[in-house]
Amino acid sequence: MSFDNRITRMLGVELPIVQAPMGWIARAQLASAVSNAGGMGIIETSSGELDAIRGEIKKMRELTTKPFGVNIAQAFVRDPDIVKFVIDQGVRFVTTSAGDPTRYCGPLKEAGLTVFHVVPTLKAALKAIEAGVDGLVVEGGEGGGFKNPDSVMTMVLLPLVAEKTNVPIIAAGGITCGRSMAAAFALGAEGVQMGTRMVSAAESPVHENWKNAIVAAEETDTLFLNRFGRPALRALRTKKTEGLERELGPDYAGPPVFAHMARALDLYFGGDMEAAIALSGQVAGRIDSVKPVAQILKETVDEFYEVTSGLARRYARS
Repeated sequence: MSFDNRITRMLGVELPIVQAPMGWIARAQLASAVSNAGGMGIIETSSGELDAIRGEIKKMRELTTKPFGVNIAQAFVRDPDIVKFVIDQGVRFVTTSAGDPTRYCGPLKEAGLTVFHVVPTLKAALKAIEAGVDGLVVEGGEGGGFKNPDSVMTMVLLPLVAEKTNVPIIAAGGITCGRSMAAAFALGAEGVQMGTRMVSAAESPVHENWKNAIVAAEETDTLFLNRFGRPALRALRTKKTEGLERELGPDYAGPPVFAHMARALDLYFGGDMEAAIALSGQVAGRIDSVKPVAQILKETVDEFYEVTSGLARRYARS
């Protein structure tokens, strides 16, 4: 069986599975593995290293002939010509996030790109649709990374947005397998995005210490930090993040939360789990091994069909 819905047709992919655009991580090594396995690999720009990103996109074209996209994380944009940069790379799909959807949607669509915006609330979804986006990435608060302080979990947010809109939706937050993908489709999605599952994949460039920490994590081993400021973030439980959970209270007057990511590369690639904040979703508690991307996607799709057909056999009555 194969997928045929608005997501696969719009993105030109075999599988409606998108890899999240994690800073420094979502580069050619990981993204090409996702695209080659039939999903949509995404190249990040949130690192701000556009010269390096240009090289990663060139490398992508050497590693895959399949479609891939680019993310613009607006809160991290340093180059005022980021839209021109993305257009010049010749990609056809872009996700925008962490900012006002009206900022970049118009010029990106005028250049012929398909644009999806990441939204954490219904209000944000309606604003994005008014801005002219082609679709939405609806991201629940259980997902890893930078979040809206007023978080809403996928089980509530996804069906709410699906009921009030008619654009194709990619569900993010809590997705790691075919069972969670089937649940997302039942709630109104036509595609899913995986972040933490991809951080822990064999092709992920992060240090083994981070992958092993995800595998070892229990379902309670993430913390929601900076809920009284902006942005909030969800991360793995470490000594550092446990300290920050207490420190980043309503009376916090210290440096912005981004300051605690100053040594991110020492964590990401050096393996020092206390050097910065290991952004990870609650779904880490369901990941029990490091697997190649192709195996992750195949097992996800196989389980998706098993679950969806099994529900019909189990509960349908003529």
